[in-house]
Amino acid sequence: MTRLATLNHLPVHWTDAVLLPAELFDLPHPHVHSRAVRADEIDEYRHVNNTYYVRWLDEAAWSHSCALGLPVETCVALDRGMAVVRTVIVYQRPALLGDEVIVATWLLPGSSRMRVRRRFQVIRPSDQETLVRAEVDYACIELSSGRPARWPPQFHASYAILPDIDAAASALAPL
Repeated sequence: MTRLATLNHLPVHWTDAVLLPAELFDLPHPHVHSRAVRADEIDEYRHVNNTYYVRWLDEAAWSHSCALGLPVETCVALDRGMAVVRTVIVYQRPALLGDEVIVATWLLPGSSRMRVRRRFQVIRPSDQETLVRAEVDYACIELSSGRPARWPPQFHASYAILPDIDAAASALAPL
């Protein structure tokens, strides 16, 4: 869970694990998911294997979706879900065993009425380094058939793009 607070008159984001300055995030109002690097995520090169970053992004997306009122149970009951269409990940620094990391995520407009994008930023709070930036495109599907589908009203209500995030995202460099 993330909460906005102030420290020395500067906005900061408080999670259950860390207090981070707002300027550290690529966009305003992040949803933040905290986690610790586990031994089973480390590969032979002694850093987190790239496959685990994809899992972390998925965990953060579901954490955010739940916070917005759309847990997996609701999606199943609606027979609708958001399927990954495209993933771009830029690895900047390695995460190591014992690191605490946060995965920040934001909703961004998609290329059509049935799509949405998520931007992600993985940060190591101990040195405030960004380890990974990613963007994932999703399309709405009917779960029972796997075919593209229109968003139900609950998706429109919960996945609304915040105007200040949309405006700030236009200034980001593409991944």
